[in-house]
Amino acid sequence: MNVTEFLAPQDWFRPDAGPRYMQLRQRLSDGVRRGILPAGSPLPPEREIAAITDFSRVTVRKAIQSLAEDGTIVQRQGSGSFISSRPEQIEQRLSRLTSFSEDMARRGKAATSRWLERGLFMPSPDEMTSLGLSSEESVARITRLRLADGEPIAVERASLPTDILPNPLAVETSLYEVLERDGHRPVRALQKISAVNVSEAEADLLLIAPGDAGLKIERTSYLASGRVAEFTQSLYRGDAYNFVAELRLSKE
Repeated sequence: MNVTEFLAPQDWFRPDAGPRYMQLRQRLSDGVRRGILPAGSPLPPEREIAAITDFSRVTVRKAIQSLAEDGTIVQRQGSGSFISSRPEQIEQRLSRLTSFSEDMARRGKAATSRWLERGLFMPSPDEMTSLGLSSEESVARITRLRLADGEPIAVERASLPTDILPNPLAVETSLYEVLERDGHRPVRALQKISAVNVSEAEADLLLIAPGDAGLKIERTSYLASGRVAEFTQSLYRGDAYNFVAELRLSKE
């Protein structure tokens, strides 16, 4: 069944069953649940839905807005409305220092990336402070959209001293594989996790609504010698990741 057939009102609309926008909202929700409106797919334009249902544009807009408010639909200015993509939640323990690729492989998921930035740059103030760089030095920076089984999970920016990662283009899949090959794999890290509201630009990348909840993670990783090797700033979808820490009762 195609979307036009599914939204044809003779199959679901009842004049005595409540407000039209609520009935349309329920029909669209049913389409998402049944896979007729699959995750990530565009919703037909308001005018098209109005023509199919013989509802007013105001009624259609009200139904779509209601679905946007609960996260079922993502509205992108200039692009239209899309069915929200909600990946299976991933549980990540905080007791192990692993890469995103390793995390996904352990769960049987395919880790892929979309490059957003990769090269040598002048360091930002945060990078200078975290990596101990001067303003005259360069920093190796790789910024990626990380995906699991094709679903966007996080925007990740890793910054490293250039003697540890002299050629950012050498990183094709896993950064930690390159660092381990060159004898620079970190052995410990400190992480700071905070809750944030996702910006419009980041929401477009993660296929969620602007203002949705996200997890901002700043990680500083160290070599066995104690030297800082990596400073990473990541933004994870709030609906995609659970971070778990094991706590033990102190004997003191």
